[in-house]
Amino acid sequence: MIDPVNKTKIPDEWIERTSMPRKKLIEGIKNGMLVVLSDGSVLKRGYTTGTTAAIAAKSAVLSLKKNIDTVSVPTPVGIRAQMEVDAHHGHSVVSKMNNDHESDITRGVEFESYAMESDEISIFAGEGIGTITKDGLQIKKGNPAINPKPMQQIRDSVHEAVEELGIKGVRVKISLPKGADIAKSTLNDRIGITGGISILGSTGFVEPWSDHLGEMKEDLLKTASKVVITTGRVGVRYSTMLFPDYTVVLFGSRISEGLEAATGEVIICGLPGLILKWGYPDILKGSEYLTVSELVKKEPDGKRLQEAFEKTVEKAGGTRVVIVNREGEIIKDSEGGK
Repeated sequence: MIDPVNKTKIPDEWIERTSMPRKKLIEGIKNGMLVVLSDGSVLKRGYTTGTTAAIAAKSAVLSLKKNIDTVSVPTPVGIRAQMEVDAHHGHSVVSKMNNDHESDITRGVEFESYAMESDEISIFAGEGIGTITKDGLQIKKGNPAINPKPMQQIRDSVHEAVEELGIKGVRVKISLPKGADIAKSTLNDRIGITGGISILGSTGFVEPWSDHLGEMKEDLLKTASKVVITTGRVGVRYSTMLFPDYTVVLFGSRISEGLEAATGEVIICGLPGLILKWGYPDILKGSEYLTVSELVKKEPDGKRLQEAFEKTVEKAGGTRVVIVNREGEIIKDSEGGK
């Protein structure tokens, strides 16, 4: 069986080890909400801030005509996400779903959305959504901190509601009343996002994490003869394309643990942020930059970036290191002369 979110194969023996009723388990896997581990234990995914914002926006629009208690929206991986909502008279309240990611500080936070019929579709960020104040991020300075994929997800969801109601358009505002307080527990201020949290999500789902999930990934590394250790969803996508004969394992910032567990041929591949900070934690020290992505954008051929890459290759101990940008172009390759 294939996990529809991360596109990895779930071995039959893992499914056989689970104690959950088979029908409920298969349904949970297919709708993207359940992750099966090697010992048969099951972890729960949640929905991202992007998916939750899309649900809030769509339910607010639908509630212009009737009270709404459940809403379904599209996600970037093609699965429908569904949640209970409280929506009436153009106003909705949605609580972000709990999940089994131990460090997700946005679990349970309330999103609010207000909708008003209009001649066209327009979407606004309200209280608790941050504003971009620095260059180098995915969004231009001065705009709300809503990444491109979740913004498209919100637009698609609002468009569905507009079509369902048969109206010309709508003005929608999305807010997080406690967003500014939650942002104090993040690095947003340091990287150039002020006034609230970011609306994120490349898949629409929050991946779970537990100590055993790390052990499961280590088991996979130990059995694979050729493996790519990557740090995020973009890395998974491009690593799969660049190295189709390799097993791709998402290990986040735990690159050292992945290297220790791997027994076969290994490549480290992904976006520069986590990889270069792993290899050279002081990469930004004494610079004018707040993020590695800003450094890469402003000085792609600079001395600081090259130094960080060399230190990363050294720390990797002979493992091939490949850095890609968000378009999948290789910008550094320890075996490719870059």
